[in-house]
Amino acid sequence: MEERGLRVARTDGAFFSKITTTISKLLIPTKIGINGMLISIKRNTVLKNYEACKKNEEQEKEEILQKKYEDSFILYLESIDKYVMDSIYKKVTTRTATPFEEEALSKYYTVIHLKETQYLEYKYRKQKYLLDLDYIGLRNDGKNKQLTKYNPFYISKMEGIYKGILKNYSIQLADKISADILEKDDIYNGIFDTVEDYIANILPIKIEVEGKENYKEIIDEYDKVNNFLAGKLDIREQIEKRMHLLAISRKLFTHSIPLVVAEQCYDKLIKEARHSIISSKTDKKRDKAYELLINLIEEYNIRLLSTKIYWEIPAEREAYKKFWEEYKAIDKKTLEGQVQKEVLFIKDELKKLEDNTQNKHIIRFYKDKLVEYGVIKILKNTYKSGKNFTKRKVAV
Repeated sequence: MEERGLRVARTDGAFFSKITTTISKLLIPTKIGINGMLISIKRNTVLKNYEACKKNEEQEKEEILQKKYEDSFILYLESIDKYVMDSIYKKVTTRTATPFEEEALSKYYTVIHLKETQYLEYKYRKQKYLLDLDYIGLRNDGKNKQLTKYNPFYISKMEGIYKGILKNYSIQLADKISADILEKDDIYNGIFDTVEDYIANILPIKIEVEGKENYKEIIDEYDKVNNFLAGKLDIREQIEKRMHLLAISRKLFTHSIPLVVAEQCYDKLIKEARHSIISSKTDKKRDKAYELLINLIEEYNIRLLSTKIYWEIPAEREAYKKFWEEYKAIDKKTLEGQVQKEVLFIKDELKKLEDNTQNKHIIRFYKDKLVEYGVIKILKNTYKSGKNFTKRKVAV
């Protein structure tokens, strides 16, 4: 029996691994097809319920239709989520995924990572990710008829998601008044990046669907932002881009970025512009940085402080009223008026800045500007006495 016994050969499992991989590759297209059909069905259902909510005029049915719409939206997102895990994940693990699918899975895990630390942001970011994924799929497949029907729903949902993300950042900023500077910087960056993302990806669709005539007030600022969306930016250009982003946010996200938060954002940009002046290594760069600072201060006053109603300190409100009246009285179309405006801004800046080591360089720069414009003069630090003195002994 021992001589005739079967010998069992050892194996590294490569053969069975290859069979499993081959079968998986054969099944992936089937899974994609099934998941694609499921997404299409759920998408059509949610669009149907969305239209029903829009057309409804009866108050009693509004709550029922809204509930039906929200339930179908959840099922629609779940079908896209299932597609990511069943199809894209499997394709990435079997190395049959496209670069787009690999990036999509990477973004998916970036969003999931937020769940433990920032649950509210995770909730909004995941919805945004899943909607984006389906929208890009429709666009890449050239399904223009479906996109035309899909766009109003997509815009409506994205509006709510972006507003939710920005409102969450605003709450965090208010809660972290005494927080670490780097921690607050992350929140500021989150606000600016979210507004930029909205302007780059959602606003163009909205303008196309609703027409340019509805966005006359922000179209100029929108064009200015577009000039900064490509290429590598230096510090000054980054500040200027964010200035235009804030200007648009005052129109589009008034409630999600309340005035007190927008005020902090402007204050941060002004501080960065001051630092840009001091750190500039050539006169040309310094002049450009100074020009940006003046434009930024003007934007801050026109778009925010002039509309501010509630002031915590009444004396500050009265001081600002006087400042604003002086600003309005200047003829800004003339060269002389431009100089008067700069002098007004510089004097106001000097009142706000503490005379300490941290601010000494920008204070020196401001005073040099006032000297240049003939507002103040430099007094020589010398003294000459007209009397002669002699030593003499004093009796003790």
